[in-house]
Amino acid sequence: MVFSSPAGHWEKEGNRPAERIYIKKLRSFAQGESWTLQRRKFGKHDFDVSLLGFGCMRLPTVAEPDPDSPVGEIDLEKAVELLRYAVDNGVDYIDTAYTYHGEKSEVLVGLALKDGYRERVKVATKLPMWKVNAPEDCDAILNEQLDRLQMDHIDMYLLHALGRDSWEKAKKMKALEFLDQAKADGRIKYAGFSFHDELHVFKEIVDSYDWDFCQIQLNYMDENYQAGVEGLKYAAEKGLAVVIMEPLRGGKLAKDMPEEVDAFFAETGLGRTPAEWAFRWVCNFPEVKVVLSGMGTMEELKENIATMSDAAPNSLSDEELEVIKKAQEFFLDRTKVKCTDCRYCLPCPQGVEIPRIFSIWNNAVIYNRPGEGRSQYQHLIKENKETAQCIACGQCESVCPQNLLIIDLLKEAEAALVS
Repeated sequence: MVFSSPAGHWEKEGNRPAERIYIKKLRSFAQGESWTLQRRKFGKHDFDVSLLGFGCMRLPTVAEPDPDSPVGEIDLEKAVELLRYAVDNGVDYIDTAYTYHGEKSEVLVGLALKDGYRERVKVATKLPMWKVNAPEDCDAILNEQLDRLQMDHIDMYLLHALGRDSWEKAKKMKALEFLDQAKADGRIKYAGFSFHDELHVFKEIVDSYDWDFCQIQLNYMDENYQAGVEGLKYAAEKGLAVVIMEPLRGGKLAKDMPEEVDAFFAETGLGRTPAEWAFRWVCNFPEVKVVLSGMGTMEELKENIATMSDAAPNSLSDEELEVIKKAQEFFLDRTKVKCTDCRYCLPCPQGVEIPRIFSIWNNAVIYNRPGEGRSQYQHLIKENKETAQCIACGQCESVCPQNLLIIDLLKEAEAALVS
């Protein structure tokens, strides 16, 4: 079996995969070698950024936070070390948000980027629309963020987690006019939005303002979810730089993989980790400009730098893409409920969060995360949105385009998630 790519050719002879460049890269970090991160042009703008972006929502934490610490649960020493190592090795896109780490992530970023590091990076943070109750709140929150970051401007400013409802709220709160003013007075340089909703909503938002960039969820299991690949290409065609979040689907495509999927990857003889396969699938799209990763350890950071030093656009061979397709199909075959999240079943008269329950159940089974599924379901119970509220009225089944037996499936889901 021969796998080829523009970076070279690797052969598998029996059970002895040939030594290859990437394995040498990972090992070389222990020997103090460095690698040059790939860079990509930022949409319609005349500058480039590192392909790897540092996401600051999963920073290292301490077991017992010091009540006097300015960064709360975050391990200040380790987090600063990680961020500065990343910048010293070519990462120049730092992503945070108002609410990350109990509203302490921005404070940490500000501290980490002292001593000349601020001038070497682009900093991205986000306006939490759910905290905006009047137009003037946008200004107040931005000014608070500038204080937390100890900066006079923010390079990349996003409206956070836009969807159907929050987009309507953003327009009502005159958030677009606020972005114009903040750019004009120099407090922000580039305006964007992050997104979690259906494709048609995404396209509407893209077409409604002169955005500089956007941030979407994308990985090989979510190519048709939310904005998806179609949204990626749509935004890029409109001149937006596209930043990717959740390339590993919250770590589900990196750790504790089913033996069958590990075998698919191992049979190639390429020696890649599951995380590298997932990253390379995303990086293969030329429309992708930054891939965010929440890196909590030096090992993760070094591996990601190595991966993205040569994860060029269109570099995956047909054979490599087929291996990823096999992994994708394996996961999809484990799906318990073929729910498309069309949400025609909502609102449920009893408040049952039908698509959310099915999503929790599917993810618990697909990625072998039963504990995580039970924990997420407990939150629904606390909100009185669990399956126990169902009275079997049948309204949901009468409108389901997939003709799902929702009432019976909800009972199965509850049995699985409370066991």
